Amino acid sequence: MAKSGNQRKKTASRVQTVGERKGKIRLDGHSLTLEDLRKIARGSVTLTIASSAAREVRHSAQLVDRAAHGEDPRYGINTGFGRFCNIRISEKELRKLQVNLIRSHAAGVGDPCAPEEVRLAIALRANALVSGNSGIRIEVIQLLLDLYNHDVLPRIPRQGSVGACGDLAPLSHLALVLIGEGEALVSGKWISGKRALASAGLKPVRLEAKEGLSLINGVQVSVAMLARACHLAEFLVDAADLTLSMSLEGFLGSLQPFDARIHEVRPHPGQATVAENIRRLLKGSKILKSHENCDRVQDPYSFRCAPQVHGSVRDALEWIGQTIEREANSSTDNPLVFSHEGDILSGGNFHGAPVAHAADLLAIVLCDLASISERRCEKLVNPDTSRGLPAFLSREEGLQSGWMMAHVTASALVSRMKVLSHPASVDSMVTSAGTEDHVSMSTHASEKALECAHQTSRVVGIELLVAMDALDLRRPLKSGKRLEDRFKALREVLPGHDGDRVLSPEIEQAAQVIEEGLLIRP
Repeated sequence: MAKSGNQRKKTASRVQTVGERKGKIRLDGHSLTLEDLRKIARGSVTLTIASSAAREVRHSAQLVDRAAHGEDPRYGINTGFGRFCNIRISEKELRKLQVNLIRSHAAGVGDPCAPEEVRLAIALRANALVSGNSGIRIEVIQLLLDLYNHDVLPRIPRQGSVGACGDLAPLSHLALVLIGEGEALVSGKWISGKRALASAGLKPVRLEAKEGLSLINGVQVSVAMLARACHLAEFLVDAADLTLSMSLEGFLGSLQPFDARIHEVRPHPGQATVAENIRRLLKGSKILKSHENCDRVQDPYSFRCAPQVHGSVRDALEWIGQTIEREANSSTDNPLVFSHEGDILSGGNFHGAPVAHAADLLAIVLCDLASISERRCEKLVNPDTSRGLPAFLSREEGLQSGWMMAHVTASALVSRMKVLSHPASVDSMVTSAGTEDHVSMSTHASEKALECAHQTSRVVGIELLVAMDALDLRRPLKSGKRLEDRFKALREVLPGHDGDRVLSPEIEQAAQVIEEGLLIRP
């Protein structure tokens, strides 16, 4: 999400500098959690290699070294890649083969990945390598961790991967810095890879057999973007429940659809969680009590069915989170090295299908979350449905337009998200002269999901602003203590205003509050 200079400064002030980092995560290839990934993205930890993992890495590296100098052809170790897998490479050119691979595959284009995504990509690739199934030396993995720990962030273009034999192009741009090439972001400035390493007291690595291939086989850039989107989505579902409760109050809606008995007989866990959140937030509400004997029978679906919709999003996030954790702790190289058995096996763990499917689902459910939020917003600003509120919540109807165009913006964003929700994973392009004849498009899927997360934060942010104004217009009636306390805290960062003004900064600020997760927990 684009941020103003002041907003970026505020956000940056909340992120610990490298020197202030606290905590340590030991990578062993098997134990990363979503919470670990959240800390890694922020740059708030130091990464090390677990001693048990280091032993496995050394064993597999020895096996690859023997294979490289053996007589049997081994894919990517002493042969070419893809269509060239049947071409044997001489021993004296094995190092050159790996460097050529990195250089030739660094064909990405477009804007660079955000720092959070690059940190995740570095850590995720390192964690895949420390499993001991790649045959890469410990020195190469350590240099990856040194990049992270010194916040040297390679420039990784966002476009150029089809999620087939891994995120080949993006990860090649990451690997370039390890050999002293490419570019990296250091202290907010783009400099050459060689200078970036030197700035941290590091030296380029000389790649041995298979090591270039090991650095780029896998969909860690796809996973990085998906993890970021999932982290934001976890804040979004909480924010959506909070805005729902405020909108319900502003709309003079009914609490009956949130009765626990309704959700016990359709036992989806997310649905029950949402209903419980709303009951807790609205406990003791004077606004609800003021119209409990009115003659209205039912509210519109955007209010009445919100537990079912919000809850389904929560249940989807549970599965998506599990997929991310599995992928974060997977060996995705090809070929894979099983040093204890002495085997080197070719397979397809680099294929991004699991990530693409999860990312496509995330984009879909976030679009639905934004869509129902936009519908509630419309009910509040429409004088035909808002139950006594002024048109567009304008204090001077006609002279002022109030939240008219903010709702239009929400509608525009939801429309864009509907386009982005078309699954990327149903597409496939044949690449590498037919060798890669079915690809996942996981990078596209994850990038779309991340954009949908940012757009949803804006849509829900607009509902939040409108609902808060609707509550102000219902004064002197008040909600219950929990919601009033949350309302007061939000008003400190999202103050109310009288009269027409430029709304864009307020919308972006509301979205930032949601994305930072500071004030929106139910």
